[in-house]
Parts: sequence; structure tokens; C-alpha cells
Amino acid sequence: MQESRPELYEEVKLYRNAREREKHDNMAELYAVVSTLQHLEKAYMRDCVRAQEYTAACSRLLVQYRVAFKQVQGDEFPTIESFVSKYRLDCPAALERIRENKPNLIKDDKGNTNKYIAEIVSLFITLMDKLRLELRAKDMIHPELRELKDTMDCLGILPSDFEGKLKVQEWLDKLSEMTASDELTEAEVRQLLFDLETSLGAFNKFLQRG
Repeated sequence: MQESRPELYEEVKLYRNAREREKHDNMAELYAVVSTLQHLEKAYMRDCVRAQEYTAACSRLLVQYRVAFKQVQGDEFPTIESFVSKYRLDCPAALERIRENKPNLIKDDKGNTNKYIAEIVSLFITLMDKLRLELRAKDMIHPELRELKDTMDCLGILPSDFEGKLKVQEWLDKLSEMTASDELTEAEVRQLLFDLETSLGAFNKFLQRG
């Protein structure tokens, strides 16, 4: 009888030490990010979320995913597909977004204009989130910063003297003097975050005027 077997009433623990607890916490965070990304994709496909809100949320989730998966990746989970398979996550839209590593950018009757706008917003947010996650080495920042400048240059409606372009170019010039492993100081990170936030605000105001 159960009364004579007190072990049946003992709490089942998923971990036995701090290391195992951290492992389960990391897996839970990854599971939550992938699930949220799946729900976001479904909402966007059903036109339940505006394009700009979707782009901002998706960009943040992709940054969070990269950080979360890095904590879990190893022999047990060499790929995100192996993690999804083990825990039976039904998330085909999220996996597609993870593979493309950018929000779903749909070309419309305005040619590439809306596509470039979405990419610019996404890159601004990705860079700011990387900095907030303390990813401050040149090789972690420069690729998106370069892509941001190139994409702004491709957006024909954006004037050449747009303040955001000038600020990004200033930081590209600064990073060009650094080696790949060099990191920005805390003060530089704070200034870059400020410049990115200001430039994104100016970009949104420019679009509203247009």
C-alpha cells in the first residue's frame, strides 16, 4: 500500500546539482524562444500583427535564439532540429525563420522598398540587442553594421545625408581600426546604443513624413 511506501510521495527532481539545473534552465529558455517564434510567425501569416511590430519582435527573438541555442548546443543537441525532434516541438515556421536568420520579408507592389525598410529596422534592433547582451567584439558587431549601411544605401528614398547613415559610417570607420577580437569599452557600447536608438527613431520619423 502507498501508506507503507513514503518514497512515492517524494518530489521528483529534474536535476541533482547546480550544473544540471542550469542545463534544464537553458533548455527551457530555448524551448520558450522557439515556441514564441512559432506563434509570432503564425500571427504574422494571419495578418494579426503589423509588419513593423512583427519585424521588431522577430529580430529580437532571433538574437535570443542564437544566445539560447549556444548554451544548449553540444553532443546531445548538435542542431536545433535535434532539439526540436527530441521534445516534439511542432514549429516548422520557426525553423524556417531560424534557417533564414531574418524576418519574413515579403516583396510587394512597391518593388524592394518595403523589403529594405524591414531589413533596416531588423538590423537596427539586432545590433542593439547584441550590445545589450554584452556581445561587443568587432567580429560580433561589424557584419550587421556593414549590412545596415549597405541596405540604407540601397533604399533610394533615403537621402545621402541622412543622419543615421552618417552615424553608422562613423562607427564603421572606428571599427576598421580594430582587430576582430578587440571589444568596445563600456562607454563606447553606451554611445553606440544611443546612436543606434537615435538613428532608428530618425528613420521611423522619416518614413512617417513620407
